[in-house]
Amino acid sequence: MLISKSFIPILKNNPSEAVIKSHQLMLRVGMIKQSSSGIYSWLPLGFKVMKKIEQVVREEQDRIGVQEILMPTIQSSEIWKESGRYDDYGEEMLRIKDRQNREMLYGPTNEELVTEIFRTSVKSYKSLPQLLYHIQWKFRDELRPRFGIMRCREFYMKDAYSFDLNDEEANFSYNKFFLSYLRTFQRLDLSAIPMAADTGPIGGNLSHEFIILAETGESKIYTDKRIFEVNSKNTKLEKKSLAELRKKYENFYSVTDDKFNKDEFEKNVPNEHRLNTKGIEVGHIFYFGDKYSKPMNASVDFKGKKEFVKMGSYGIGVSRLVGAIIEAKYDDKNEIMKWPISVAPYECAILPLISKNDSSNLEKANKILEFFKSIKIDVIIDDTDENFSSKIKKFNLIGIPFQIMIGKKSEGDKYEFKETGKESKSLSIEEISKIIINQKKNKLITTLEKEIIF
Repeated sequence: MLISKSFIPILKNNPSEAVIKSHQLMLRVGMIKQSSSGIYSWLPLGFKVMKKIEQVVREEQDRIGVQEILMPTIQSSEIWKESGRYDDYGEEMLRIKDRQNREMLYGPTNEELVTEIFRTSVKSYKSLPQLLYHIQWKFRDELRPRFGIMRCREFYMKDAYSFDLNDEEANFSYNKFFLSYLRTFQRLDLSAIPMAADTGPIGGNLSHEFIILAETGESKIYTDKRIFEVNSKNTKLEKKSLAELRKKYENFYSVTDDKFNKDEFEKNVPNEHRLNTKGIEVGHIFYFGDKYSKPMNASVDFKGKKEFVKMGSYGIGVSRLVGAIIEAKYDDKNEIMKWPISVAPYECAILPLISKNDSSNLEKANKILEFFKSIKIDVIIDDTDENFSSKIKKFNLIGIPFQIMIGKKSEGDKYEFKETGKESKSLSIEEISKIIINQKKNKLITTLEKEIIF
């Protein structure tokens, strides 16, 4: 890909309307464009990052046995009236009518619809458990949309749902997602901490938010610093091992502000380990038993008896994660974005020094591009006539992890090569490709292979 042919509308300065760094960067490097209040078009650079995040999320859902479906964005109001949430949900729900005057809505979440799908398809307990997920657009009519994609009205989300026979089996499903979320955020180079949280309009009595620390976060958190030392190594996908993992985290006080109790915090956390800060919610899991299955009559036959299934729901904000990674990784002082290679828009940028009378460096760049394509390294070439300084600054801002400079310092089969934010080295293309491939492998060989035993 040539940058001259790419749709990457870069601005010289940060837009005045953007307050937080993710909003500033996404507008400045042309990742998004506002369509209306709280609603954005995703341009090629931003869309590419979001789709890579989506793929990481999808892979980790598939690995714990969740089956992917796709539900529509528009839902009938009837199933929401069955559950009792149609009037309770509030003005965030966008209510509409079709030409037959039927009440419809743009789905803010999918508990009702997936329950309706389940109840018409599953009748016997022998078909349980069922774990289903989809990745789809949602709409919530925020009163004050702000901070770009971090608090917008239309957003892209993975939501999953579990159906089990009893509380014990449902708790096992909940813990599977607990582990899956830890692995997902690890692959995105995020330290996401599970924290006890309020269930809100979803309902139920068990809930964890996965929070990454960030000054711009809207969630206030209170935690024991020692929780950051917990890891998921050697966790097996079985009841005992998963329960032990969750207990490791729950042994440390860690809550969002809606669950905060000052006396408990001070009693359970020594002063030197207390952390009171802000964070960004990147995932949320809930267990709510028969809250939806009972009013909607979603039951199975168990030894001749009708049993309402036990349910949970599990959400990850895919589009929000784009902003969350920026908040965690962007160095606004030096204007350097450090995307994890697993989701970077391109893995390597080739920066040839080009003059009007000499296109030899561009020819070299094209040869490297073809070689990298053959070994599945995603590359973009800066074929503009800018100097190295301008080109490097541009790609530091965009956040391409690796850069190859082709100019006066390129001798023989050696090229100037640098990782974003680090000193350059003189290496051959074979040496460069090994570095990039090894880093990709380290990210793709996830905790599934290294830590999880099936």
